[in-house]
Amino acid sequence: MAHPSSPLPSSLLPAGTTAWLITDGKAGDLAPCRGLAEALGAAAEERVVAPRPPFSWLAPRGPADPRERALAPPFPDLAIATGRRAVPALRAVKSRSGGRTFTVFLRDPRIGPRAADLIWVPAHDALRGPNVIVTETGPHPVSPDRLAAARTNPDPRLAALPSPRAAVLVGGDSRHGRFSDEDAQALLAGLERLAGEASLMITASRRTPGRLRAALAELARRRGGFFWDGSGENPYLALLALADTIVATADSANMVTEACATGAPVLLFEPHNLYRRHGTLFEALKRHGTVHPFAGRVEALRSKPLDMTLAIAQAVANAYIGHRDALARHTVP
Repeated sequence: MAHPSSPLPSSLLPAGTTAWLITDGKAGDLAPCRGLAEALGAAAEERVVAPRPPFSWLAPRGPADPRERALAPPFPDLAIATGRRAVPALRAVKSRSGGRTFTVFLRDPRIGPRAADLIWVPAHDALRGPNVIVTETGPHPVSPDRLAAARTNPDPRLAALPSPRAAVLVGGDSRHGRFSDEDAQALLAGLERLAGEASLMITASRRTPGRLRAALAELARRRGGFFWDGSGENPYLALLALADTIVATADSANMVTEACATGAPVLLFEPHNLYRRHGTLFEALKRHGTVHPFAGRVEALRSKPLDMTLAIAQAVANAYIGHRDALARHTVP
């Protein structure tokens, strides 16, 4: 099913440009696509692909599922995709549109730079090429406008907490490793110390182990903080907007880079089985001065917000306009 995203008042794209966001529906894949579309000012349709076996097994190298309903025409002017299962779908859109659709892939597609017209990768990925954009952090939907709106009309559940406030963003188990009991105990001990200096505003993810989730909820209750239990509107953006400091677990690169966009000090809790490629990114963010190791205390030094979303969007817009102009030249009688 297609779901339109909200366009910005101004657009980097020519008027009338149509766009798709192609993913398999994972939140971690939808977020960067949505962030890029918003920065472009594109009213994009979200197309969720669900290839059947054996097509799902063969991704990213194999063909798209020929019965994939999400790829029905008319095809868009611009298609943005991410995720292994979206690679064949993006290539199919390019082919079925007769080359008219300009395709963008976020992160390494694992089949080389010819997977799309334009590819963005983080600096810690090895892929390079004339059509590859490389930045330290990637696109995301935590824009300055969204943060400003959340500060202007703050969530009353959070605004009532005494300052300073610490947002605590907790992930958990992933395909790259398990969030161990030892990691959970170390995180809880650090948050217990931090609660003596700041009001805790805690949100967990679907990947957070149940025992850790319960312990975080109890910590917030006991220390007069806030824990989002899944009821009511998701306060994630409000947590970031109102935070004087942010604690983020290092199992999610998306979560950490979104926190870096706020300008608040980001305190990184690193589990023992940290994904090696994420480690390269986090070391670069530490050198930048945006990220600090989590030691259970508030960091007073704020840094300039680190957000490459608009720069990536401008590069995409420039490349798309070049593609559109080339098509127009070839169709002139």
